[in-house]
Amino acid sequence: MTKKQPSQQRAKVLVVEDEESFVDALTIGLDREGFDVTIARDGLEAVTLFNKSHFDVVLLDLMLPKMSGLDVCRSIRATSGVPIIIVSAKGEEIDMVLMLEIGADDYVTKPYRLRELVARMRAVLRRRRDDDHDDDDEEIVRGNIRMDIDARRCFVDGDEIKLRKKEFALLRLLLDNPGRVLTREVLIDRVWGSDYVGDTKTLDVHIKRLRTLIEDEPKNPTHITTVRGVGYRYEVTKP
Repeated sequence: MTKKQPSQQRAKVLVVEDEESFVDALTIGLDREGFDVTIARDGLEAVTLFNKSHFDVVLLDLMLPKMSGLDVCRSIRATSGVPIIIVSAKGEEIDMVLMLEIGADDYVTKPYRLRELVARMRAVLRRRRDDDHDDDDEEIVRGNIRMDIDARRCFVDGDEIKLRKKEFALLRLLLDNPGRVLTREVLIDRVWGSDYVGDTKTLDVHIKRLRTLIEDEPKNPTHITTVRGVGYRYEVTKP
Protein backbone atom coordinates (compact mmCIF):
# COMPACT_ATOMS: atom_id res chain seq x y z
CA MET A 1 0.00 0.00 0.00
CA THR A 2 1.29 3.47 -0.88
CA LYS A 3 2.31 5.53 2.13
CA LYS A 4 0.90 9.00 2.50
CA GLN A 5 3.25 11.96 2.54
CA PRO A 6 3.97 13.48 5.96
CA SER A 7 1.21 15.89 6.93
CA GLN A 8 3.57 18.89 6.93
CA GLN A 9 4.31 18.27 3.24
CA ARG A 10 0.70 18.00 2.15
CA ALA A 11 -0.81 21.03 0.42
CA LYS A 12 -4.04 22.22 2.03
CA VAL A 13 -6.96 22.58 -0.38
CA LEU A 14 -10.33 24.17 0.32
CA VAL A 15 -12.95 22.42 -1.83
CA VAL A 16 -16.09 24.52 -2.20
CA GLU A 17 -18.73 22.19 -3.63
CA ASP A 18 -22.36 21.39 -2.80
CA GLU A 19 -22.91 18.31 -4.98
CA GLU A 20 -22.46 15.35 -2.68
CA SER A 21 -21.21 12.99 -5.39
CA PHE A 22 -18.37 15.38 -6.25
CA VAL A 23 -17.63 16.01 -2.55
CA ASP A 24 -17.19 12.30 -1.84
CA ALA A 25 -15.06 11.64 -4.93
CA LEU A 26 -12.83 14.68 -4.33
CA THR A 27 -12.35 13.97 -0.64
CA ILE A 28 -11.14 10.44 -1.36
CA GLY A 29 -9.24 11.21 -4.57
CA LEU A 30 -7.40 14.34 -3.40
CA ASP A 31 -6.48 12.73 -0.09
CA ARG A 32 -4.98 9.83 -2.03
CA GLU A 33 -3.03 12.32 -4.17
CA GLY A 34 -1.43 13.92 -1.12
CA PHE A 35 -3.72 16.88 -0.35
CA ASP A 36 -5.27 17.80 2.98
CA VAL A 37 -8.91 18.43 2.09
CA THR A 38 -11.39 20.77 3.78
CA ILE A 39 -14.93 20.89 2.43
CA ALA A 40 -17.29 23.88 2.31
CA ARG A 41 -20.79 23.15 1.02
CA ASP A 42 -21.95 26.72 0.46
CA GLY A 43 -20.43 30.11 -0.27
CA LEU A 44 -20.78 31.60 3.19
CA GLU A 45 -19.14 28.58 4.81
CA ALA A 46 -16.30 28.84 2.28
CA VAL A 47 -15.53 32.47 3.21
CA THR A 48 -15.75 31.68 6.92
CA LEU A 49 -13.38 28.70 6.65
CA PHE A 50 -10.95 30.61 4.46
CA ASN A 51 -10.75 33.50 6.92
CA LYS A 52 -10.07 31.14 9.81
CA SER A 53 -7.41 28.88 8.26
CA HIS A 54 -4.51 28.82 5.83
CA PHE A 55 -5.01 27.11 2.47
CA ASP A 56 -2.55 26.57 -0.37
CA VAL A 57 -5.17 26.30 -3.12
CA VAL A 58 -8.94 26.73 -3.48
CA LEU A 59 -11.13 24.58 -5.72
CA LEU A 60 -14.28 26.65 -6.18
CA ASP A 61 -17.57 25.64 -7.78
CA LEU A 62 -19.53 28.49 -9.36
CA MET A 63 -23.07 27.36 -8.57
CA LEU A 64 -23.39 27.46 -4.78
CA PRO A 65 -26.15 28.09 -2.23
CA LYS A 66 -26.16 31.20 0.01
CA MET A 67 -23.33 32.95 -1.87
CA SER A 68 -22.23 32.50 -5.47
CA GLY A 69 -18.83 31.17 -6.41
CA LEU A 70 -18.03 34.46 -8.15
CA ASP A 71 -18.71 36.39 -4.93
CA VAL A 72 -16.63 33.90 -2.95
CA CYS A 73 -13.77 34.41 -5.41
CA ARG A 74 -14.04 38.19 -5.08
CA SER A 75 -14.04 37.94 -1.30
CA ILE A 76 -10.96 35.71 -1.19
CA ARG A 77 -9.10 37.77 -3.76
CA ALA A 78 -9.71 40.96 -1.79
CA THR A 79 -7.35 39.72 0.93
CA SER A 80 -5.31 36.86 -0.54
CA GLY A 81 -3.39 35.80 -3.64
CA VAL A 82 -3.98 32.09 -2.98
CA PRO A 83 -4.38 30.11 -6.24
CA ILE A 84 -8.06 29.65 -7.13
CA ILE A 85 -9.31 27.08 -9.64
CA ILE A 86 -12.91 27.64 -10.71
CA VAL A 87 -15.18 24.69 -11.48
CA SER A 88 -17.96 25.45 -13.94
CA ALA A 89 -20.56 23.40 -15.75
CA LYS A 90 -20.80 26.10 -18.39
CA GLY A 91 -17.68 26.96 -20.41
CA GLU A 92 -19.07 29.95 -22.29
CA GLU A 93 -16.50 32.62 -23.15
CA ILE A 94 -18.33 35.27 -21.12
CA ASP A 95 -18.01 33.05 -18.04
CA MET A 96 -14.30 32.55 -18.71
CA VAL A 97 -13.74 36.30 -19.07
CA LEU A 98 -15.54 37.03 -15.82
CA MET A 99 -13.69 34.31 -13.92
CA LEU A 100 -10.31 35.59 -15.07
CA GLU A 101 -11.23 39.21 -14.41
CA ILE A 102 -12.10 38.53 -10.78
CA GLY A 103 -8.78 36.79 -10.20
CA ALA A 104 -9.18 33.07 -10.80
CA ASP A 105 -5.94 31.34 -11.80
CA ASP A 106 -7.49 28.54 -13.85
CA TYR A 107 -10.79 26.80 -14.50
CA VAL A 108 -12.11 23.33 -15.26
CA THR A 109 -15.49 22.32 -16.61
CA LYS A 110 -17.66 19.49 -15.34
CA PRO A 111 -17.38 16.63 -15.84
CA TYR A 112 -13.61 16.43 -15.33
CA ARG A 113 -11.11 13.68 -14.64
CA LEU A 114 -9.32 13.65 -11.30
CA ARG A 115 -5.93 13.27 -12.99
CA GLU A 116 -6.46 16.48 -15.00
CA LEU A 117 -7.71 18.37 -11.95
CA VAL A 118 -4.72 17.31 -9.85
CA ALA A 119 -2.34 18.29 -12.65
CA ARG A 120 -3.83 21.78 -12.73
CA MET A 121 -3.71 22.12 -8.95
CA ARG A 122 -0.05 21.13 -8.86
CA ALA A 123 0.70 23.47 -11.77
CA VAL A 124 -0.78 26.55 -10.04
CA LEU A 125 1.08 25.64 -6.84
CA ARG A 126 4.39 25.40 -8.73
CA ARG A 127 3.74 28.71 -10.47
CA ARG A 128 2.98 30.35 -7.12
CA ARG A 129 6.30 29.12 -5.71
CA ASP A 130 8.10 30.46 -8.78
CA ASP A 131 6.37 33.84 -8.45
CA ASP A 132 7.32 34.05 -4.79
CA HIS A 133 10.99 33.78 -5.80
CA ASP A 134 10.76 36.31 -8.63
CA ASP A 135 13.05 39.25 -7.82
CA ASP A 136 12.98 41.14 -11.11
CA ASP A 137 13.71 44.85 -10.95
CA GLU A 138 13.31 46.73 -14.20
CA GLU A 139 11.11 48.95 -16.32
CA ILE A 140 9.85 48.42 -19.86
CA VAL A 141 8.71 51.28 -22.08
CA ARG A 142 7.14 50.66 -25.50
CA GLY A 143 5.40 53.58 -27.14
CA ASN A 144 2.69 54.84 -24.79
CA ILE A 145 2.96 51.85 -22.45
CA ARG A 146 5.22 51.68 -19.42
CA MET A 147 5.59 48.69 -17.11
CA ASP A 148 7.24 48.90 -13.71
CA ILE A 149 8.22 45.26 -13.25
CA ASP A 150 9.39 45.51 -9.66
CA ALA A 151 6.20 47.28 -8.51
CA ARG A 152 4.00 45.24 -10.89
CA ARG A 153 2.30 48.36 -12.23
CA CYS A 154 1.40 49.29 -15.79
CA PHE A 155 0.61 52.67 -17.33
CA VAL A 156 -0.95 53.64 -20.67
CA ASP A 157 -0.51 57.30 -21.64
CA GLY A 158 0.48 57.94 -18.03
CA ASP A 159 -2.71 56.45 -16.58
CA GLU A 160 -2.42 53.28 -14.54
CA ILE A 161 -4.34 50.22 -15.67
CA LYS A 162 -5.11 47.30 -13.39
CA LEU A 163 -3.77 43.95 -14.60
CA ARG A 164 -4.23 40.49 -13.15
CA LYS A 165 -1.12 38.40 -12.63
CA LYS A 166 -1.35 36.46 -15.90
CA GLU A 167 -2.31 39.58 -17.84
CA PHE A 168 0.77 41.34 -16.49
CA ALA A 169 3.03 38.41 -17.40
CA LEU A 170 1.52 38.11 -20.87
CA LEU A 171 1.83 41.81 -21.68
CA ARG A 172 5.38 41.85 -20.36
CA LEU A 173 6.34 38.97 -22.62
CA LEU A 174 4.85 40.72 -25.64
CA LEU A 175 6.58 44.01 -24.78
CA ASP A 176 9.87 42.19 -24.33
CA ASN A 177 9.60 40.98 -27.94
CA PRO A 178 8.37 43.95 -30.03
CA GLY A 179 7.76 43.09 -33.67
CA ARG A 180 8.37 39.38 -33.07
CA VAL A 181 5.65 36.81 -33.67
CA LEU A 182 5.16 34.70 -30.55
CA THR A 183 3.37 31.44 -31.18
CA ARG A 184 0.45 30.42 -29.04
CA GLU A 185 2.54 27.53 -27.73
CA VAL A 186 5.37 29.85 -26.65
CA LEU A 187 2.98 32.27 -24.94
CA ILE A 188 1.21 29.50 -23.04
CA ASP A 189 4.49 27.84 -22.09
CA ARG A 190 6.08 31.07 -20.83
CA VAL A 191 3.04 32.48 -19.01
CA TRP A 192 1.16 29.39 -17.81
CA GLY A 193 4.06 26.95 -17.70
CA SER A 194 5.05 23.90 -19.70
CA ASP A 195 2.85 21.74 -17.47
CA TYR A 196 -0.34 23.68 -18.31
CA VAL A 197 -3.06 21.21 -19.28
CA GLY A 198 -5.93 23.54 -20.22
CA ASP A 199 -7.06 24.63 -23.67
CA THR A 200 -5.89 27.71 -25.57
CA LYS A 201 -9.11 29.66 -25.01
CA THR A 202 -7.56 31.00 -21.83
CA LEU A 203 -4.88 32.76 -23.89
CA ASP A 204 -7.50 34.27 -26.21
CA VAL A 205 -9.48 35.59 -23.25
CA HIS A 206 -6.40 37.27 -21.80
CA ILE A 207 -5.47 38.83 -25.16
CA LYS A 208 -9.02 40.15 -25.54
CA ARG A 209 -8.91 41.65 -22.07
CA LEU A 210 -5.50 43.29 -22.69
CA ARG A 211 -6.78 44.84 -25.91
CA THR A 212 -9.67 46.48 -24.07
CA LEU A 213 -7.14 48.09 -21.75
CA ILE A 214 -4.41 49.28 -24.12
CA GLU A 215 -5.98 49.66 -27.57
CA ASP A 216 -7.85 52.72 -28.82
CA GLU A 217 -10.10 50.36 -30.79
CA PRO A 218 -9.98 46.88 -29.22
CA LYS A 219 -11.82 45.33 -32.18
CA ASN A 220 -9.24 46.80 -34.56
CA PRO A 221 -6.03 46.43 -32.56
CA THR A 222 -2.82 48.15 -33.65
CA HIS A 223 -0.60 47.09 -30.73
CA ILE A 224 -1.39 43.42 -30.06
CA THR A 225 -1.99 42.02 -33.52
CA THR A 226 -3.02 38.51 -34.53
CA VAL A 227 -0.90 36.46 -36.88
CA ARG A 228 -3.55 34.05 -38.08
CA GLY A 229 -2.78 30.41 -37.43
CA VAL A 230 0.43 31.25 -35.58
CA GLY A 231 0.08 33.57 -32.59
CA TYR A 232 0.36 37.21 -31.61
CA ARG A 233 2.78 40.10 -32.09
CA TYR A 234 3.26 43.38 -30.24
CA GLU A 235 3.85 46.36 -32.54
CA VAL A 236 4.80 49.87 -31.49
CA THR A 237 2.80 52.07 -33.80
CA LYS A 238 4.56 55.05 -35.30
CA PRO A 239 3.09 58.53 -34.77
